[in-house]
Amino acid sequence: KKEYFQLNRDASRADVLLTQMFPAHVADALKRGEKVKPEEKENVTIFFSDIVNFTSISSRVSADKISHMLNTLYTAFDALVEKHGIYKLETIGDAYMAAANLVLPQEEDHALRVAGFALDAVEAASNILLDDDQPQLGTVTLRVGIHSGPVVASLIGTQKLKYTLFGDTMNVSSRMESSSLPGKIQCSKVTILRGADSHIIVTERGEIPIKGKGIMTTY
Repeated sequence: KKEYFQLNRDASRADVLLTQMFPAHVADALKRGEKVKPEEKENVTIFFSDIVNFTSISSRVSADKISHMLNTLYTAFDALVEKHGIYKLETIGDAYMAAANLVLPQEEDHALRVAGFALDAVEAASNILLDDDQPQLGTVTLRVGIHSGPVVASLIGTQKLKYTLFGDTMNVSSRMESSSLPGKIQCSKVTILRGADSHIIVTERGEIPIKGKGIMTTY
């Protein structure tokens, strides 16, 4: 009986881990031992963010404090992901990625969902100290980029599976972030058109050079 209950507990923990790591339909397929095929998604909105001057901050704040700050920040972001009904893709260092209209049908408002999340994320970050023991260092400042378009969603790897998105939409989203300004959310024209009926006020930044894409009008 002990072995039986232990096996059940282990299986339950494995199920929880799968659902935390992958979208529900992917986790269910893996539990059934099925192969997960790449999926083409025609219209997804992607959120990219990073922390302004993170490298410099890391040289002035201990690794433990950086870890604490990131954990606080991403815990807040994870709650906002739930609030706006979008999907967290992954975190890499100080970078956070999320998407809408990816695992749930949100064709009508995916751009607005990500825009709302982005506004809340920037505000949440601005309330988190870089180091609780050095308040003079200030709070977290984000740089955010958003773009909408088609992606391919796929599992990669064998020993350590990873749910990943591919395509030019991901590249442009990343460029929107890297060319954004401190404390600002930069969007492509494509994303703005997706949310044209929004109550959110946007300002045209103008034409700026985007690596690999040439000149783009951003907002």
